[in-house]
Amino acid sequence: MSEYREPAAAGDVIRLDSVSKTYRAGAPPALARVSLRVGTGEAVAIMGPSGSGKSTLLNLLAGLDRPSSGTVTVAGQRIDALGESALARFRAQHIGIVFQFFNLLDDLTVLDNVLLPAQLAGVPRRLASRRAEQLLERTGIARRWDAHPARLSGGQRQRVAIARALVNSPRLLLADEPTGALDTATGQEVGALLRELNAEGQSLVLVTHDPQLAERQRARVVRIVDGQVEGAGQAVAR
Repeated sequence: MSEYREPAAAGDVIRLDSVSKTYRAGAPPALARVSLRVGTGEAVAIMGPSGSGKSTLLNLLAGLDRPSSGTVTVAGQRIDALGESALARFRAQHIGIVFQFFNLLDDLTVLDNVLLPAQLAGVPRRLASRRAEQLLERTGIARRWDAHPARLSGGQRQRVAIARALVNSPRLLLADEPTGALDTATGQEVGALLRELNAEGQSLVLVTHDPQLAERQRARVVRIVDGQVEGAGQAVAR
């Protein structure tokens, strides 16, 4: 399969250039010479079979892993070239991550879970609290602000996770199977919330096995097979 390169654009929030990732010497690469562009405000769904490299790609975009070769640029910053502390600061300020299984801290309340990234980024408590309260209203979970995650439904926990991911007003929102742990109706509600956020200008990249979720997001689909981008990605009209 030949390497696919998309044309660069001035408004790119993501730019990958010839990115490869190998975890063990002699093993096939998890990603091989992937080049990809995602525009500011765009929604992109990363799809492909299990083991195709989707999670590796998401981890590279989040700065949770580093490429073996190539460059990863997010919001104008080459994150593969940053040291660990600078990378952690950049991620806290510019990247929000929503996980399949929520990753909330059970000993913290809903509000404190949402506030945590802002506290780690050094945002003043008053400003962070105002932002967190707005997001809890926006995601429909404000009435449970003082509850602990164990007392919430799966859909409520994912709404808290989305609010937490947005508290620092990130340039990029990454979602890893955001509806995978939810029932169909609740998954559709969470998907609708993500769609609304993207319609308001939030750049969104999600990994999903669900083509209906990608279609509802009106996302451009990027398919990964054996660590490589297959074709140019299918653009879905907005």
